[in-house]
Amino acid sequence: MRNKFLVIYNELAGQIENGVIRPNTKLLSENELAEQYKTSRETIRKALTLLAQNGYIQKIRGKGSIVLDLSKFEFPVSGLVSFKELAQKMSKNWRTIVHDLETIYPNEEIRTHLNVSKKEKVWKVVRAREVNNEKIILDKDYFQTKHVPKLTKAICENSIYEYLENELGLMISFAKKEIIVEEPTEEDRMYLDLEGFHNIVVVKNYVYLNDTSLLQYTESRHRPDKFRFVDFARRNR
Repeated sequence: MRNKFLVIYNELAGQIENGVIRPNTKLLSENELAEQYKTSRETIRKALTLLAQNGYIQKIRGKGSIVLDLSKFEFPVSGLVSFKELAQKMSKNWRTIVHDLETIYPNEEIRTHLNVSKKEKVWKVVRAREVNNEKIILDKDYFQTKHVPKLTKAICENSIYEYLENELGLMISFAKKEIIVEEPTEEDRMYLDLEGFHNIVVVKNYVYLNDTSLLQYTESRHRPDKFRFVDFARRNR
């Protein structure tokens, strides 16, 4: 049969969508699937590759093909949303764990990102984001102290944006974003539940106030199986 891999792909995708194959379970091996569908391993490999490309499974070295949770967090690429707002919208149990909160003299890289001098201190905030008892995001935030003179652990555990907007009266306006994929660092492995994943989706944010002042530089490091980055695009003629 021509394109038998598409038939197998559609059947497996349908079973995943309908909950017949549950999230976080392991699919049968290539050999087992080839025997079940009476086809070659190459055909099965094509079907599994398509499933991985479309977000149904994650191939993990040494573990096989793991079914992903289709109810991923949807992060709007062109929007600005806090983790608290996102978690509440998804009705998930969430918690923020503050690992570092201090003012520092930043290194050259952070000075460049924030456009500050050697003599200016900045806030450094490192937080792990836990959803349903899994630590899936590591946020590394740097704020200009001229805009944010005070931060506390309680503020960072709740919502910094809520504090900035409601308490300090700052008007957060827009952000420039960059999305890349990296290998996890030792810090990622220390603070996140990586579950064998060997890459991290990193969203770099440069956040500006409504007067175009640069407020914040952030590296938001995401476990790849828990997020779907979405946007709406319109073609202009």
